[in-house]
Amino acid sequence: MTQLRNIEHAEIVHRCFRCGYCKFPEDYIDFNCPSYKAFGWDTYSPGGRMWLIRAWLNDEIKTSERFAEILYSCVACDNCKNQCVFPKFKDFLPEIFQEAKAELVGEGKIPPGVRDYFKAIATNGNPYKLPQSERGKWAEGTGLQKYAGQDYLFYVGCVGSYDEVGQKMARSVGRVLLGAGLSLGISGSEEICDGNEVRILGEMGLFAKLAGDNIEKFKAQGVKKIVTLDPHALNVFKKDYPGLGGNFQVFHFTEILARLIKEKKISLGPYAAKITYHDPCYLGRHNQIYGPPRDILKAIDGVELVEMHRNALNAFCCGGGGGNFFTDILGTGEDSAGRVRVLEALETGARIIAVACPSCAKMLSDAVKMENLEDKLEVLGIAEIIERAAKK
Repeated sequence: MTQLRNIEHAEIVHRCFRCGYCKFPEDYIDFNCPSYKAFGWDTYSPGGRMWLIRAWLNDEIKTSERFAEILYSCVACDNCKNQCVFPKFKDFLPEIFQEAKAELVGEGKIPPGVRDYFKAIATNGNPYKLPQSERGKWAEGTGLQKYAGQDYLFYVGCVGSYDEVGQKMARSVGRVLLGAGLSLGISGSEEICDGNEVRILGEMGLFAKLAGDNIEKFKAQGVKKIVTLDPHALNVFKKDYPGLGGNFQVFHFTEILARLIKEKKISLGPYAAKITYHDPCYLGRHNQIYGPPRDILKAIDGVELVEMHRNALNAFCCGGGGGNFFTDILGTGEDSAGRVRVLEALETGARIIAVACPSCAKMLSDAVKMENLEDKLEVLGIAEIIERAAKK
C-alpha cells in the first residue's frame, strides 16, 4: 500500500472521515451520493469509506468481501470532491479511492462482478463478451466510413458499439455529424476499449495495455482530432492519455454539434417539447462541459428547457459510473440512482429526458421502465432530438 501510506494521503484520509461536511448542507435528505442513497449506511458515504480505509491501513480491519463491496460501490461521480471544504486536498479524494481499489486488485480480492468485467475486457476486448468483428456493425446504414485520414476520428466506445440503446445513440450522432458535412470516420471492428472504467476500478496493468494499444493505433493512423460519443472516453483521452504519450485534440460530440448549429450547418425546424437535461458526471463535474448540450436544446424553436433541482455541478448521477454500469453493485432498488433521477425529471413536468452519454441513456431508460413511466417520460439522446427537429 505504498501510495496510500504516504504521509500526505494518510492525513487526507484522517481529516476526511472526521469532517463529514459533504453530508450536511441538506441535512442528509438530499445528500448527493448514489451509494449512500442506495444503502443508507454511513460506511457507503465518502467519509465512511475514508474511515474504513484508515482502519484498513492501520490493520484494524482486514480485507474482506464486504470491505471490497463498499469501496467498489462508489460510482466515481466526483460530487464529494466538489462538496469538500478543504481545497488543499479535495482533488485527492477520488484518487485515494482509486488507489485503494488498485490495492485490492493487487491482492486479488475484488467483487465477482468486477473480476468478470476485467476478464471480459482482457479476453474479448469488451464487457459484453461479444466478438470484436461485431464492434462496428452499429454503423451499418449510417453512411459512416472507416477512418482514412478524415478530420476527425469518431470514437464510439463499448456501450455505443454493443448495447442496443447505445447503438441507437451512436447512429443518430453519426448521421447528424455526417449530414452537417463534418469529415469523420470510425475504427469499426478495429476500435479498442478506451479503458476509463478499467482505470477507475483499479486494474492499472490492463489499463496501461489498452491505453498503449490505442495510442499506438491512433498515431499509426495519423489521428489528430477525436470526437467521442461517450464522456467516459473523453475523460480518459483528455486526462490520462497525454501522460502516456497520447496527445490528441479531443471533443465530446455535443461540443461539435453546438458549433455546427452556431455556424448554421445544421438546419433546425420547430419542435414543441418540454425537455429536461441530465448532466453526465464525466461530461459535467469531471470535465466542466455544461453549456453545449443546453445550447443545442435552446437553439430549437419550441423546446422548453426545464432544469431538475439538482443540475450542472450538483447533478445527481445516473448510477452507471465507476464501472457500476457493468458490475451493478448498487442494484436496481427503489433508491437506486437511476430511479431517483427519473423521478426528479418527472417533477419538472418534462416529457423528455435529454442525455449526452450512452451509459446514462441506458440507465435512465431502464429506470423509466422500472418506475412504469413509459407513458410520461421518454429518454432521448441530444442528436435524436436534433433529428426530430431537423428541417425536412
